[in-house]
Amino acid sequence: MKKLVLLVSLSFLGFGAANAADIPEGMGVLPTQVPVPADNPMSAEKVELGKQLYFEPALSKSGHFSCNSCHNLATWGVDNQPFSIGHKWQRGGRNAPTVLNSGFWSKQFWDGRAPLLEDQAKGPPLNPVEMASESEEAVVARLKDAGYAPLFARVFGKDGLTFDNMAKAIAAFERTLNTPNAPFDLFVQGKGDISKAAKRGMKKVADMGCTSCHSGPLFTSNEFVEFQYGKDTGLKSVTGKDEDDHVFRVQSWRNVAMTAPYFHDGSAKTLDEAVKTMAKVQLDTKLSNRDVSDIVAFLETLTGDAPQVTFPVLPRPTGKALNFKD
Repeated sequence: MKKLVLLVSLSFLGFGAANAADIPEGMGVLPTQVPVPADNPMSAEKVELGKQLYFEPALSKSGHFSCNSCHNLATWGVDNQPFSIGHKWQRGGRNAPTVLNSGFWSKQFWDGRAPLLEDQAKGPPLNPVEMASESEEAVVARLKDAGYAPLFARVFGKDGLTFDNMAKAIAAFERTLNTPNAPFDLFVQGKGDISKAAKRGMKKVADMGCTSCHSGPLFTSNEFVEFQYGKDTGLKSVTGKDEDDHVFRVQSWRNVAMTAPYFHDGSAKTLDEAVKTMAKVQLDTKLSNRDVSDIVAFLETLTGDAPQVTFPVLPRPTGKALNFKD
């Protein structure tokens, strides 16, 4: 009787779902604490302001585009297009990576040119293909016309409405957009199980060497790696150095099943195709159909809980429209 009670208790607690020896070295649960810069501490009011700005089309010259246009929180932080649509319906030159869990990355953009979310948030408003605002001053003036000055003052103090503080608020909000409780995480914690196919895929990616780049609980090294695929020169476009040709920041596998299409050029339409291409280009390996299926099954276990975000009400002047431009 005691033995039966013990077995029931262990089953209830989830023991046996995962054995530490079964988990490849380095893999683990998504961290719960996002790194926060000392000069941009988190607060509820700052996060709320950042959420308004994230959905704010007034950051764009035309009033048509917001951060959410390309990094749609309703579709896992992406727009599911190879290249996003921007000002005057132009297409960008790289696939928009997901914003989810981006607070964990030590480099932003495919070429890693922005070390922090604060740096990244300053780029799109002034990019002529994306939001195309004419200057930092123009962005600030538009936000002031929209009625943001009191909201910035509440968070940053008197005269707090600045371009830098705009970026700080957006970054603070983005640091809340994390996806815990993926089936893999629950499996590692002994709170759930994953399929036999997913377990085979988990072992396969470790044995093949995929996790030398897609490593750790974040499933990215956060480093630059050469990927000789497509025409984009990657980091070389920033540094001009030949050794940086076709070098890109390693993307995370977390939520990857939800963020098609894949690669910097969005050329892989399905996860199966992306897995086959990466194995061939990076590891010179041709995978069997079963291996591909198993790896995809594992990658699907890395989809966590999507953040639940209530759409904000944006400030606007009464009795008149903002002055948007073509």
